[in-house]
Amino acid sequence: MAKKARDDAAEQGSDFEKGQGPLTRTERDSMGPMEVPIDALWGASTQRAVLNFPVSGMALPPEFLRSLGLVKWACAVANKELGVLKPAVADAVAEAALSIYQGERLDQFPVDVFQTGSGTSSNMNANEVIAHLATQLLGADVHPNDHVNFGQSSNDVIPTTMHVAAVLQIELELVPALEHLHACLATKAKEFDGVVKVGRTHLQDAVPIRLGQEFGGYARQIELGISRVKATLPGLLELAQGGTALGTGLNAHPKFGATVAKHLEEATGFKFREAKDHFEAQASRDAYVFCAGALDTVAASLMKIANDVRLMASGPDCGLGELLLPAIQPGSSIMPGKVNPVICEAVIMVAAHVQGNDLAVRTGGQWGQLDLNVMLPMMAHNLLESIRLLATVSRVFVDHCLSDTKANVERATGNVERSVSMATALNPLIGYDKAAKIAKASQAERKTVREIAYRDSGLTKKQVDEALDPKKQTMPDEKRVASGGG
Repeated sequence: MAKKARDDAAEQGSDFEKGQGPLTRTERDSMGPMEVPIDALWGASTQRAVLNFPVSGMALPPEFLRSLGLVKWACAVANKELGVLKPAVADAVAEAALSIYQGERLDQFPVDVFQTGSGTSSNMNANEVIAHLATQLLGADVHPNDHVNFGQSSNDVIPTTMHVAAVLQIELELVPALEHLHACLATKAKEFDGVVKVGRTHLQDAVPIRLGQEFGGYARQIELGISRVKATLPGLLELAQGGTALGTGLNAHPKFGATVAKHLEEATGFKFREAKDHFEAQASRDAYVFCAGALDTVAASLMKIANDVRLMASGPDCGLGELLLPAIQPGSSIMPGKVNPVICEAVIMVAAHVQGNDLAVRTGGQWGQLDLNVMLPMMAHNLLESIRLLATVSRVFVDHCLSDTKANVERATGNVERSVSMATALNPLIGYDKAAKIAKASQAERKTVREIAYRDSGLTKKQVDEALDPKKQTMPDEKRVASGGG
């Protein structure tokens, strides 16, 4: 259709031919005529949105647009199955919509994220593009509203698309990436299990801990994060489709929502279903808020882990220096030989960004006054961005940092022997007060706890050495607790 318009204009002589600017064609919607770029597959409604919302220059993300194509495909197939759309028209619409899901024509979705709060402009953008493509396929006019949007409203299409996109990205991208991270951390926990180091609370020396125990804790954090993200799926699998404008289902077949959900499940393998209550499904976005909160929690875990790795790698000579990170790029433009924990810092920045997105999504969730939420495009953009960033940076963290991180065993074990917190292991044998005196003497005389304990504890050298065995201090010991005293 666009090509024909260009050819017709060229035959007649045009401004484009004379070098006076790009060709346009005239499209019409319910508000009247509108000039649209000659090569654009969209129509008048989309062009109005392009002119009305020159806000950020950001279109909705590809994950959303592809899912919008999938939803439109399912709607066309459902309408054909229910006998409310002519088979030939439905087939053309379905084929055109499927091409968008497959990643084609995404450049034909220019509408800004910051647009009408219901996402109506993006829904009409899809309707118009699909109608153009379907018209070409059918060889007869396909109408964006009467055919592509039959039995639908932006108010149920956009919430449905938001949920479908989130489920697909969580299941296909985020969960596998977090599992990759979990597997690496679990492997490192085993690799570092024999490395005893100083534990730290309040950033001050505490009793000994094994480096593997710390990494085991990180692995568990991510394992729990995966569970929390998966816990959001039941809400996201409920779809608003079939509610049309307000949840009443006006102008849709009574079985439309269930039929659309069935076809989405068959196409993806995920158990999509019609919402139990269409009024909740359109007036609120609580499932999105809940999901954003789970992503925020994962971000907090990543920030903690990346910060810990960064701290343990500090130095290399004047910091903790317990971990050796792979050197992947020069760290300074002025200090030769400096290597920085750049991957950890990228992880931390992503986590901060995701936490900001969570706040925006949570705020958006509050804007469901009466019967429709009006923050949909922003919420979709932020949540899908968070999923994408967390998935990507989790893999980067593993592949460019953690997998090649080594333990500095000499530094870690040396710190243990020098730590005043070693006196804690003497508590069951000589009591807290006497152990505290040994600790203070260790600091004052700049000698190890072991040396002071040999002299002042009243214990034999063997008893002191057994009590101060660093590795034994990292494991529960019923005999140690039962034997002592003070």
